[in-house]
Amino acid sequence: MKFLMRKKGFRIVLSVFLASQLLGMIIPGSAAAQDDEPVVKAVLFFSPNCPHCHKVIFEYLPPLANQYGSQLMVVGIDVSQPEGQAMYESAIQWFEIPPTRLGVPTLVIDDIVLVGSGEIPERFPGLVETYLAQGGVDWPEVPGWKEALEQASGTDASQTSEMQSGETETSTENLQEAATITMAERFAQDRVANSLAATVLGAMVLSLLGGIVYFVRTSGSGLNQGRAWVIPVICIIGLGVAGYLAYVEVTQTLAVCGPVGDCNTVQQSDYARLFGFLSIGVLGLIGYIAIILAWVIGRFGRGFLADLAVLAILGMATFGLLFSIYLTFLEPFVIGATCAWCLTSAILMTVLFWLSISPGKRALVSRISPRD
Repeated sequence: MKFLMRKKGFRIVLSVFLASQLLGMIIPGSAAAQDDEPVVKAVLFFSPNCPHCHKVIFEYLPPLANQYGSQLMVVGIDVSQPEGQAMYESAIQWFEIPPTRLGVPTLVIDDIVLVGSGEIPERFPGLVETYLAQGGVDWPEVPGWKEALEQASGTDASQTSEMQSGETETSTENLQEAATITMAERFAQDRVANSLAATVLGAMVLSLLGGIVYFVRTSGSGLNQGRAWVIPVICIIGLGVAGYLAYVEVTQTLAVCGPVGDCNTVQQSDYARLFGFLSIGVLGLIGYIAIILAWVIGRFGRGFLADLAVLAILGMATFGLLFSIYLTFLEPFVIGATCAWCLTSAILMTVLFWLSISPGKRALVSRISPRD
């Protein structure tokens, strides 16, 4: 369940989970621990589109809630929201979190920062035991946090207690079902940016279909050789975009997103890596470099090798366009956020696809019907 809290001119989106089933925030019939009971308080930064966050929330924390009840209080901060992202950035600065440890899920208890679905379940239970033995621990002492979190936990407790009308309201299954949203709901999370992504997606699909028709009908003489330099120029621009995305993904730093979209939500999703380990930005770098090398061979080489290089450019550009279509579909309809850098790369790949059609057809015709 999510509640909105307004405090000192900004809004923090908080996810509060019922104690008997999930995080120990609210206990039916006892919204707070007894006065003589030690309480451990912690803050969990998460994203609704982060599978690792879901694993921590739905698999690792429920047993702790069952074990400690009202003695464990955890407030979730949604970093996919601008205000939640701002609070996360304040944690980065206060605790001096290094770039290699940036990303969600991040759990803060006292002055200790735990990151990832491996470290949190490994260390958090022991820390809870330690702090309870020491008499409990208050919210992390980050400037501006304590008052906001106290108000959030108190407000949410009263709101949640009104909803506890039956077991169905407090079941983990219902919470998990509530956490699952439809494509339309994901799209609605950022209508402006996601509409832009959907428009680019439609244009790419039409470009692919139109390009196929053009390839079949063209003789291969459509691209003036004097303008062939456009391909490496587009690739150089693409290298800049892919290089920045690779840096963000590999170092887990926060991206500069601009006025439209939410690049960080996209980069922190599971879809930012192919096969779970290969950064999409790094893959883009490899692709653009390969196209440049093929262009050099096709431009200055001769005979079969040159034709093969030109056909390779067409093949790589076609694959790049197809993969860009797939990634652009994921952003508004699966992730629920749009990355302007990713859209830029997708547009560049679409341009490369069109620039490679005529030379590719000319090289293919040359191989099929070689001159005497």
